[in-house]
Amino acid sequence: MTRFLESAETAVGGKPSLSDVAEYAYAAVVPPGASIIQVAGACPLDAAGVTQSVGDIRGQAELCVQNLEQSLRAAGAGLGSLIKTTVYVASSRQADLVAAWEVVRDGLAPHRPPSTLLGVAALGYDDQLVEIEGLATGLPRDSEPDLPP
Repeated sequence: MTRFLESAETAVGGKPSLSDVAEYAYAAVVPPGASIIQVAGACPLDAAGVTQSVGDIRGQAELCVQNLEQSLRAAGAGLGSLIKTTVYVASSRQADLVAAWEVVRDGLAPHRPPSTLLGVAALGYDDQLVEIEGLATGLPRDSEPDLPP
């Protein structure tokens, strides 16, 4: 099972713990033999490839979480398997980043993998405001499930 380090566990070498205001773990320690699943950035696209919730950061973040979960399930994992996320928001406004983060945080709850939240100039699809990239653990390498083709 992956071990997540919260702020109280970060005091090392005589230095104090990292701040406890972070709404995520500071580190994830993957068990020996676990496989790693790298998920491409989940975008707010429907099955036809059309950007949804145009102009709505929260709506796009919600769809990104759903699409991230679908990708993970296809790989034999789930949101609880995430060991790291990176959330990209096409905005320089901190309020927009926080709005996206709140949706992602709530969508992953009670799971709290280490996460990075970034404001970027633009994302790849027309009208896209949010993208979530994930890294997850799967089953140990010697017990891989039969994944869909």
